[in-house]
Amino acid sequence: MGSPPGDPTGARRTGGTPAPAGRPGWTTRRWLRVGVTSTLVVLTVLGAVGTWALARTASISDHLVGVRSPALVEAVRLESALVNQETGVRGYGLTGRRDFLEPYTHGLADEKAAVARLRRLVGDEPAARADLDRVLERAEAWQARVARPVAAAQGTEAARLLERAGGGKRPFDAVRTSLQEQQRHLAQERADTGDDLADTRRLRNGVFAAIAVVIVLVAVLIFEGLRRGVTGPLERLGSDARLVAQGHFAHPIAATGPADLRRLSGDVEAMRRRMVGQLEFTEKARTQLDEQAAELRRSNAELEQFAYVASHDLQEPLRKVASFCQLLQRRYGDGLDERAHQYIAFAVDGANRMQVLINDLLAFSRVGRVHNDHDTVDLEAVLETTLDALSVPVEESGAEITHDPLPTVVGDRTQLGMLWQNLVSNAVKFRAPDRRPAIHVSAERDGDVWRFAVTDNGIGIGPEYTEKVFALFQRLHTREAYPGTGIGLAMCRKIVEFHGGTIAVDPEHEGGARVVFTLPAAGADESEAAKADASGAAETDEPRAAVSAGTGRPAS
Repeated sequence: MGSPPGDPTGARRTGGTPAPAGRPGWTTRRWLRVGVTSTLVVLTVLGAVGTWALARTASISDHLVGVRSPALVEAVRLESALVNQETGVRGYGLTGRRDFLEPYTHGLADEKAAVARLRRLVGDEPAARADLDRVLERAEAWQARVARPVAAAQGTEAARLLERAGGGKRPFDAVRTSLQEQQRHLAQERADTGDDLADTRRLRNGVFAAIAVVIVLVAVLIFEGLRRGVTGPLERLGSDARLVAQGHFAHPIAATGPADLRRLSGDVEAMRRRMVGQLEFTEKARTQLDEQAAELRRSNAELEQFAYVASHDLQEPLRKVASFCQLLQRRYGDGLDERAHQYIAFAVDGANRMQVLINDLLAFSRVGRVHNDHDTVDLEAVLETTLDALSVPVEESGAEITHDPLPTVVGDRTQLGMLWQNLVSNAVKFRAPDRRPAIHVSAERDGDVWRFAVTDNGIGIGPEYTEKVFALFQRLHTREAYPGTGIGLAMCRKIVEFHGGTIAVDPEHEGGARVVFTLPAAGADESEAAKADASGAAETDEPRAAVSAGTGRPAS
């Protein structure tokens, strides 16, 4: 015995591995959050160190290129300027010619420029500043003792002063010594800065190598963690689910992996057990459905037999009643009073109306059962045929019938002819007494369907009756006012719905009635009517019952 739908207890009673509800453990999200957070912390620290190393490398490199190397170059230029001064002074003192002082003059200008640049470059370094001050102090002493007196003297006086100063070479040796010491210190500082730059570059390269190693390690750990904690359990879950999908409903779903995947496995296992219970219930329901289908086939066979009896056996007594009543009226009419003639007329009229009603009911029951051959149907030709069949009531009423160009659809030609006949005959029958009937059939494409409308200027249908008129045997007027059986619009609805469309009365139309219906367009997706199963249709050789122009719509 299976459990009914919606009852989870049946699934719980089915065998299988219980879901690991409440089992503690980390979920996939928590594992990922912890792993990503740890990785980000490590990468952040390494990134900060790498950023510092890059900044430090750039700073040392800028200092080396912008300070140390230019300072050494300027120190060399300062030495060159002082040497030029010494050469010019000594040459003038030895020769007495003024043109020999030109190197001295240029050397003074070069010295001044070199000193200015050196002060700007080493302004923040006390040792380098002290070396420069020492060079300038000794250069000033040499210039005061030798250079300026010799340059200012004339002729032999310059030679005598130079000789007194020992030729000017010894006083200048102190300047040379301070210049060499300054250059040595600057060269050593540049070398130290270069060593710092190399160390920082090695640190930078090591940090980025460590970052690369961490990234590779994280990638490996993520891959392995996903394989063991996610893809592996999911593969096992998928394998178990596929076995269940293949029909092994007794196969349990194993719960492995992180907590959320175990919960998922438990949910799938609960679904499997519920499905097993549902399958048991469905099997029982299918058995009952088979029994009901067999009963329905038997009932349909009885209905077919009833239809045959109604079309033959039931109409024969009605014809006899009408015939013998008329025969009685003709043979004994002279001996009957007016009331007897009235009773006979009532009997004949009742028999005729009963016969018409039986024919209409047969036609209604055959919609979708006897006439169900779907093919391409030219509605233009079907409407023309219908108008020819209704030519007599149309001419008697003086109705003017117009229509738009009508398309070709997929359907049953006989049923579509019955549809036009009922709609047009109703429009003619329910005409207004004070004006000539005007009926128009319109058609327009709306996506995959055709939308049709039959509009008249008759007495119209009240908004409160737009649904009632499609019900079987529903009439809003007496038979004396408007004859008919009240089956026409019910048959129209059945025909339209059998073809996969809809039908309704337009409640907003005034000055008459408008019946709107849709049919699937030919060439569109296969409609419900084209896919209707005709296996239950009865095979019969009976001729189609004629649809009277008088059957159909009750008016408001």
